[in-house]
Amino acid sequence: MFKLLPVSIIIPCRNEKHFIAKCLESVLENDYPKEYLEIFVVDGMSQDKTKEIVAEYIRKYPFIKLLDNPKFIAATALNIGIKEARGDLIIRLDAHTTYDKSYISKCVSYSQNYDAENVGGVISIISRDDKMMGRGIAKAMSSFLGAGGAKYKGVSEKFEEVDTVPFGCFKKEVFDKVGLFNENLQRSQDMEFNVRIKKAGGKIYLFPDIVSYYYVRSDLKSFLKHNFIDGVWAIYPFKFTKILFKLRHYLPLIFVSGLLGLLLLGIFFSPFMYVFLVFLIAYAFVIIYSAVNVSLTEKNILYMFYLPIALVVRHLSYGFGSIFGIIKLFL
Repeated sequence: MFKLLPVSIIIPCRNEKHFIAKCLESVLENDYPKEYLEIFVVDGMSQDKTKEIVAEYIRKYPFIKLLDNPKFIAATALNIGIKEARGDLIIRLDAHTTYDKSYISKCVSYSQNYDAENVGGVISIISRDDKMMGRGIAKAMSSFLGAGGAKYKGVSEKFEEVDTVPFGCFKKEVFDKVGLFNENLQRSQDMEFNVRIKKAGGKIYLFPDIVSYYYVRSDLKSFLKHNFIDGVWAIYPFKFTKILFKLRHYLPLIFVSGLLGLLLLGIFFSPFMYVFLVFLIAYAFVIIYSAVNVSLTEKNILYMFYLPIALVVRHLSYGFGSIFGIIKLFL
């Protein structure tokens, strides 16, 4: 049992005409009483039909509000929404994600019953289309090799305390305690904020029955670009904060740097070339083993081809992005 509390939902978005309606529909279909809700769509000056679509919903549902975010980035959008919010709890959602019908009520219930500063759930990662490349990317991002062991990417089976959750439900007073989101960060703002919560003694809990459905980028070019930028922003936040993230965020950097180091040494000292080749063969074996498992589970041999491509692109683009982040940091 739990007490019904006013809830403010904040949805940062920019150019989300293909997803904003699905997102809002899933929120409106939630079982939480609408008289306790306010929804802020904070738009980063979209150049498509996003604002027009949101305006249609505002005409039907007066508790939905559209706010402008002239700085574009998600951290600014979140802070704009937080300053307008009147709810006791603030839920940060994502525009190209849909949410289970009990998402809000479970967030409210667990927030109260476990006295947590932030609660969240697991993401079910799905492709934006039905092409095999998109499906391979979705499987890669759901796997241990693609998720880096992140509990929230569909791999958690039990309630537990964690370092971060996606699309979390925050007590409003936590923003008075640890501050707002860091607007210097174009990415990684959620991770950095959750690190501050933990440093202040707050609790962050993940519950596997709180479920969202994230539409991952399904074409290889967009997927590569997105991972490269994520890699940059795993490192570049050091320019603005001294907070360390978890080891999983730096593993692609270690992997790619190791490969490059062994290759360069191998050019001048042949024993290192053998180590490089052994390392490469071991990596290929792990990737192929993962692809075989997914192919057998899904009963589709095509995953043998598409999953390795997605995983290699994931690791290399993120790793090279982190190297670029180091260069950017020092320059």
